[in-house]
Parts: sequence; C-alpha cells; structure tokens
Amino acid sequence: MKKIVKIVVITLVVIIVALAAIPFMFQDKIVALIKETINNNVNAKVEFADANLSLLKNFPKASVELKDVLVTNFKPFEGDTLLYSESVKIKLKLTEVFKSSNSQLNINSFTIDNSLVKIHIDEQGNANYDIAKKDASKAVEEKTEEATGETSNFSLSLKEYAITNATLRYHDDKGKMDVVLSDFNHSGSGDFSQKTTELDTKTTTNILFEKDGKALVKNQHLDLNAVLALDLKNSKYSFLKNEAHINQLPLIFDGFVQLNKDNSQEVHVNFKTPSSDFKNFLALIPEEYAKNISDVKTTGDFSIIGKVDGKVTETTIPKIDVTIASNNASFKYPSLPKSVKNIRINTQIKNTTGNVDDTYVNLQKLAFKIDENEFSGNAKVSNLTKNPYINSTVNGKIDLSHIDKVYPLELKNDLSGIITANLTSSFDIDAVQNNKYQRIKNSGNLEIKDFLFSGEQVANPIQINAAKVDFAPKKISLTKFNAVTGTSDLNATGTINNLLGFLLSDKNLQGNFNLNSNSFKVSDFMVAETETSETPKKETPENKEGQPKEKLKIPAFLDCVVNASAKEVYYDNLKLSNVQGKLIIKDEKATLQNVNGNMFGGTIALNGAVNTQKEQPVFDMDMGIKSFNISESFKNIELFKMLSPIADVLQGKLNTNLNLSGNLNDDFTPNLTSMTGKALAEVLATNVEPKNSKALSLLDQNLGFVDLKQLNLKDIKTNLSFDNGKVNVKPFNLKYKDIDIQVGGSHGFDQLMDYNATFNVPAKYLGSEVSNLLGKLDSKDQNVKVPVTANFSGSFTNPSVKTDLKSAVSNLTTQLVQKQKNKLLDKAVGGLLGNKNNKASATDNKKDNTVNAVKDVLGGLFGKKKKKKDEKKKN
Repeated sequence: MKKIVKIVVITLVVIIVALAAIPFMFQDKIVALIKETINNNVNAKVEFADANLSLLKNFPKASVELKDVLVTNFKPFEGDTLLYSESVKIKLKLTEVFKSSNSQLNINSFTIDNSLVKIHIDEQGNANYDIAKKDASKAVEEKTEEATGETSNFSLSLKEYAITNATLRYHDDKGKMDVVLSDFNHSGSGDFSQKTTELDTKTTTNILFEKDGKALVKNQHLDLNAVLALDLKNSKYSFLKNEAHINQLPLIFDGFVQLNKDNSQEVHVNFKTPSSDFKNFLALIPEEYAKNISDVKTTGDFSIIGKVDGKVTETTIPKIDVTIASNNASFKYPSLPKSVKNIRINTQIKNTTGNVDDTYVNLQKLAFKIDENEFSGNAKVSNLTKNPYINSTVNGKIDLSHIDKVYPLELKNDLSGIITANLTSSFDIDAVQNNKYQRIKNSGNLEIKDFLFSGEQVANPIQINAAKVDFAPKKISLTKFNAVTGTSDLNATGTINNLLGFLLSDKNLQGNFNLNSNSFKVSDFMVAETETSETPKKETPENKEGQPKEKLKIPAFLDCVVNASAKEVYYDNLKLSNVQGKLIIKDEKATLQNVNGNMFGGTIALNGAVNTQKEQPVFDMDMGIKSFNISESFKNIELFKMLSPIADVLQGKLNTNLNLSGNLNDDFTPNLTSMTGKALAEVLATNVEPKNSKALSLLDQNLGFVDLKQLNLKDIKTNLSFDNGKVNVKPFNLKYKDIDIQVGGSHGFDQLMDYNATFNVPAKYLGSEVSNLLGKLDSKDQNVKVPVTANFSGSFTNPSVKTDLKSAVSNLTTQLVQKQKNKLLDKAVGGLLGNKNNKASATDNKKDNTVNAVKDVLGGLFGKKKKKKDEKKKN
C-alpha cells in the first residue's frame, strides 16, 4: 500500500513539475508564433511588453497573457495609436497548445482589459483600422501547402469573450464627426465553430456624439441586452430577444442585418417603447438631471415607434420612419410645488426615398403650460446632409422663477424673470455662414422683465428691469435695456448684426451699442478672490497638476463697438466723472478711442489698445492729462508713484502727455519691468513740502542757505523716458532767489535712484569767512558764483544725499585769497610808480589798463621803453 501511495505521489509531483516547466520550454515558441501570426496578417507595428503561458493558473485550461499591447499605424497615419490594452488574456484547453498551425484552434475565452481604441478617418476616406494585409490568408495557405503538401484547414472556435473598461474614439475628418464610447463594457457567449449559433451579448457604455464641434448627444447612457441569431454562412444577423435602455428609456426591437456579397447591407429593424407611459419621456433625460422618476406623477402618454427598412449602399440608406408623440400629458415631482401641464409633442424623423439628402426632422408641435403661462413652438429641419434649412416659430411666456419649482434642477444661482417671445425664423446654414441676408427671414420680438441672476460668478445680483430685442432679417435691435447691479446702473441700445451666425456657425458676434450710466463701479462686476491661510501660494504660473494657469483673454468671437457715457466711474479708489468715449473690440483686441473724463480737479484723455492675440498680452496707451492735482494724483495712482516717487512733495497742478507700452500680467495689470515710453511733464506748482520726502529733508539739512519751501516752481517742464524698469529724467531748471538749479538723473521701479542737482550759488551765501574775504575785494569780484552739486542715491525710503559744499567753499576761499594777494600786489606796484598816473587810474578801472600801466613802468625800468618810441617814429 505504501508503495502505491509513493508511486502516486511521485507521479503527481512529476505532473506538477512538468506543468510548471512546459511553459518555459514552449514559451519562446508561442511568443514567436504570436508575432509571426500578427506580422503575417496586419500592416501595423504591434508591440507587447511581455507574453506569459501558464498551465497551472487556470488548470485544467492553459492561459496566455499579453501585457501592454500597443498597435501603431504605418502611413498615412504613421505613429498614431490604433489600440492600447493593458492586458489581453486567452484561455484554452491544455491540448490546444500542442496542435499544429493548420488545425482548428478551440479557444474557451479571451478578455481585453483597460483598453483604448482610436479610429480615425482622414479627408481622403482612409481608415486607420484598415490594417489587414491584402491576400494575407491566401499567402498563409500557400505557405502551408508548400510545407505540408496539403491545404490548411485552420479554423477558430470561440465560446465567450469580454471587453472591459474600454474607451472607443471615432473621429471622421471628412464628415467632421466625433463619437466617444466611454466606460465601454461588452461581453458575449456562443459557439462560433458552428455555421449557425446564438450569441448572447451584454453592453453598457456612455455616448458622446459631436458634429461640427457641437455636442448633439452628451453623456447618454446605453444599456443593451441582445440575443443574436448568427447565420455565419449567409452573413445574416437576426435580433431574437433584445431590450435597450437609453438613459432610463426602454426600447424593444426586432429584425435583422444581412451582409451581401456586393458589399451592400440589408437592414430591417423595428423598435418601440414597450409602454406609452409619459415617464418614458422623462426617462430620456440623463438621470443626473432627471433624478429618480419612479415617484413622479404623470398623465397622458408618450411613445416612440420607429422602422429602418432598406439597403445600405454607397449611394443609398434605408428608409426611416420614426414618430415621437405625446398628447395632453403632465408630470409633477412629489417634492416640488408646481406641475407642467398640457404637454403636446408631435415629431417625425423621416426618409421616404432612401436618398440621404431627403432625410428631415419635423417638430410639428411642442407645447406646455406652467401655471397660467403657455409656451409653444414648431420647427422643421430639412436637407440635413448638405445645407440644412430651418423653419421655426416660438410663441409664449416663461417665468424663470418657476423652473426649479416644476423640475428638480440644482441651480447654484438664483434665477427669476419673465421671458416673452413671439418669433418666426427661416434660414439655411449656408446663408448664415456667408451673410446672405436675403435668405434669412427673421421677425418678431423678445422681451425680458424683472430678470434676476445671482451666484458665485458675479459679484452682485444682476437685475434687468426691462429689455426688448426686435428681430429683422439683417439685424437684431436692442431697443431697450435697463439694468442694475450693486450701485451701478446700465442703460443700453444697439444692434446685433449676425446673432444666428454666432449661434449656429463660427461667426463673430458683431454689433454696435450705446451705453449710458449715472454711476458705474468697476468692482460691481468683479469677483474678489479670497485667500485663506490654507491657500497655497502661487509660486509658478502652473498649478499642482502641471497645467498652465488660465490667462485672461479678450474673447475672439467679439466684434463690436461700444459708445459709452457715464456721469461717474469708480475704479478702486479712483473716481472719474463725465466719462465719454468709444471702445472697439475685435480680433482679441480692445481699442480705446477719445475716452475723456474728469478727475483730480483736471481732465484725462485716453487713446490706445490692449492686445491679447498672442501668448503674451500687450498694451499701448497715450494719456493726456491737464491740471491734475499733484498731491492727490501721485498719492492714488500707482503708476505715477513709480514714474516720480518724489512728486508728492509738490503742491499744485500737473500737465503731462504720457505714452506707455509694455506687457500685461495674467490679471491685465501692467508689468512695470517691461514698460517703455516717454512723457512730457509740466508742473504748475505753488510750493514744496520737503518733510514729505526723506531725500529732500536731508538736502534741506545739508544746504542751510536754501529754503526749499521758497523754490520758484513756475512752469517747470521736463522730458521723461522709461525702459526696462528705469525712468530717465532729462535735466530741467529751477530757481531759488538768485540761485539757478539744474536737476537730472534716473531711478528704477525698484525705487533705487541716481539723481544730481547742481546749485549755481553766489559766494555770499557760503559763510562768514567767505563774506569777509569778499568784503576786501572790489564790488565786481563780489558777484562770483560757485557750483555746488548734490547727489541722491539709495532708495526713496532710505536715501543717501551727498554734496561737495565743503570742497566748493575751500576752493572758493583759495581763489579769493589769491585775488586779495593780486590786489595787494597791484597796490605795491602803484606805489613804486609814485602815483604819477593817479588821475588816470582813478578814471580807468579796467584790469587790462592796470596791467598795461604796470608793464610800461616795468619796461621803462628795464630799458624797454625806447623800443616803443622807435615804433612810434616808424608810424
């Protein structure tokens, strides 16, 4: 007995070891076989990170797993990803691993997990999924015949499959169409080895469908359970037992699809709602908006009945007949106070010829009533595939405050107001896109009363007291607009030239408006960004996910002119009065023309532009300022502080013409370090307050002979220029009594300065020692002036003032002493001459005469006078 047990145990160990070892022995062969099979059949680059064969993991079945499978296209989609899958798993019988390549391969199941499929069709109609090599199967058969001498009878048998957590993207360049199936899960089971079989499938997914960049279907959930009868020999697929749910709307359908040998398809499908309860209509709405409809009380009916019948060829489609109808229905959510009544819907989607251009949608009736307010409309859309033609009518009244009382919308903002519409419109899309107004027929009007909107996006509730819009073929007129927000009031009229082009096409919104306001406060339209202690500091222009921070941009779709007039405009701590001017917005650029206003006791005129066309927004502005109160303006305008931080010591008026240009920060404030420009400033000042400036206070202390409060500041003019964060001041002249002063230099927006002031100082102001020396000189020598230079450096908040006053006084003293010596020498020489020429000297004080007289005397002493006499004789 022990011997038998021992033999059994040994046998089991050998089998287990063999099962574990065989994959290592055959894995390279299997990987090579997989790659060879793929390369023989597809025209694309197929890669996978790893391939594993296991005989134990799903024993008694073998399993093969490919990890990180990537399929990329060759030309004309070279480098594009067609398929990526995190894992592809195949389960099959153990014996299937050892079959020859021309035998039937029986696969129990395969699973594709976490995959992305991207289907792309270009303008020429090329499809990136068309990667099968032409005549690949024929080449394989010929190769097999050469190797074995017999025809290959390889076939595939599959029992079940599953695709889990997949995303399928379809993009058609030619048709300008996008379809995305997200959270796609699909499974099926059946015996594909039989010529006829039943395939039981389950599918769930979310659908996004976009046409021309606009979402026609968004976040619609599809749930489909279908049993298909497969006639593989005749390529016929019949719907046996099928039920679909679009969101919560149930549909049952039957029919079949058959693939013909001429590449056409026969389609015969019927579908309908299994009941006519009006809840079927609410079930069409995504659950996130419709919420739980099980307790909703409804009356009336709603049904969808449709048929698709015909052949699909290159030139035809099946005939279509779909009817969506409801008659005198109503619904009421139990938690809400109001209901929607008298609901009528009558819509057909039809094609009676099989010609795709003959498909049309006809909304014959859409009507409902909330309280006493009735609303109705109709529309027909034809010629869908080429140049859609739309004919519509809207008539009725809606009270916006009732919307969240009849339907469970989670409105973040308060909404109220009454909209009354009486509109008729007919047009084709080509006319809208190309401004062919003769084919656009609009008539009617739209009125809004007591409209109130509030929320996080606006700083204050916006109250539109009354607004009226009149519609005409070529333009839409805003004949009345009266609104209030915060403490600001707005009154506007104007025209919109192409509202339909803006709504239905890629046209810019064109218009001309006149805007009037008694009080316009900019802060009423701005939402303050509150920052808490937990809010991280923005050290870089990117957020923590690495995405670039959103920048403010002037909308590219705006193309309008605004003529504005306001009695008072408030911006931050600034107040402007009697503001008038023009604002032109076009091509992501805002242009100010002849904008004028009063502030700081004077006037300001603005002309310039803000341009956000490029990545870096820029501005270029001309400012004309007259009679500004210097003290107030330099105290309140940050830019003025940067241009002349010392100007707030002046008391008086300022005239200036400023030209500024540079970059804008993300919040539209000027980037001072990038700013360039120039200015011509004229100061009409009355006096100076040195105590308002540390630099001038230091200067006042260093120069005792000057009282800065008594500076003559009449008609000071100077030129400024600024570039790379630096302000350069061209030298200008001042006057203090009989002292001429010249000032010039530069400073940076970082508040560091380098200025020089040169004082042309009469010597009499330079102390008693100098005065005593001057008293000993002739009156003509007492009017001498000495330049004294003061240098300002450091920052405006921590300045340094240095003067050369001491050296100037020392040099002057030396000069005066020398003059006194010269005077004494002159007297001594006069004594030597015996004062013979006293009368002449008394009448002639010129220095040259004195020098000549001395020369004559000295010449006579040294025998040189004779030469002069000889010269006289010659003459």
